[in-house]
Amino acid sequence: MKLDGLHHLTMITGDAQRNVDFYTGLLGLRFVKKTVNFDAPEAYHLYFGDELGSPGTILTWFEFAGARPGQAGPGMIHTIELGVESERALDFWEGRLGDAGYGAERGEGSLRFVDYDGLAFELAIADQGNAPLRAVDPEIPEDCAIGGVEGVRAYHHGEPQSDRELLMETLGFTERGEGAYLVDGPTRKFRYSYDAPIGAGVPGAGSVHHIAWHSADEDHDRWRLRVGEAGQHVTPVIDRDYFHSIYFREPQGVLFEIATTSPGFAVDEEPEHLGEELRLPAQHEHLRAQLEQMLLPLGNPRVH
Repeated sequence: MKLDGLHHLTMITGDAQRNVDFYTGLLGLRFVKKTVNFDAPEAYHLYFGDELGSPGTILTWFEFAGARPGQAGPGMIHTIELGVESERALDFWEGRLGDAGYGAERGEGSLRFVDYDGLAFELAIADQGNAPLRAVDPEIPEDCAIGGVEGVRAYHHGEPQSDRELLMETLGFTERGEGAYLVDGPTRKFRYSYDAPIGAGVPGAGSVHHIAWHSADEDHDRWRLRVGEAGQHVTPVIDRDYFHSIYFREPQGVLFEIATTSPGFAVDEEPEHLGEELRLPAQHEHLRAQLEQMLLPLGNPRVH
């Protein structure tokens, strides 16, 4: 029983349309799903990824309109690493981001930038052997397209090793140095690392809400049992329409989710039309007329 790398990351934004414009219009990710927050249906929940919405590529956002800027601090993820193929791809993205008014800092095999909310990213030449999972955009050469999420960095909270046993013994991470771990799954690898905090954390726009690890469907109940036996307070299995989830907050303070492969994002839309219509959780379908009046319409650069 092994986690297969990342399933998705979920962040907070204060502006849904800017979210779509940046991640689909500029970064070229596919707008995979337009739905709402299960616990706050008046708020959008937007998903972006490769053409099929594959685990390992999914970035999602809760929109709380007008949310104040957040600040990553202890127990929070501060940087997301996206994989690209080559230095040529980094050259392409340095130019494309610059043309759009986003400055970027070039490093050895990497390019660092922040989005419109201040969320930090690092484009890095993928070196873990993950098969590239790309979206298709006519403005972005295939060999320059983002190929998935390769890792994250978080700030530790208190003792840097306080979650070492949970990560290694319970979840099966491999230690790669102090505060550095690898999720070595059957098909995908993912880096998870800690840095010393540099200030207080403030949840808000541009902050990461949680990270979700990818579980095979048949292992999910056993993951819940294993995490509970490790002394973590873990939720019941929750049906999120596109996957099933359990949640727990690990000792450093980062909110972890474990999410299944199935049923996937094509369960309520044809694959060629993902993200085009507002999809609502069954529990909120009776609110459709009200929500369609309340939620601002979103333009999708891929739909004309």
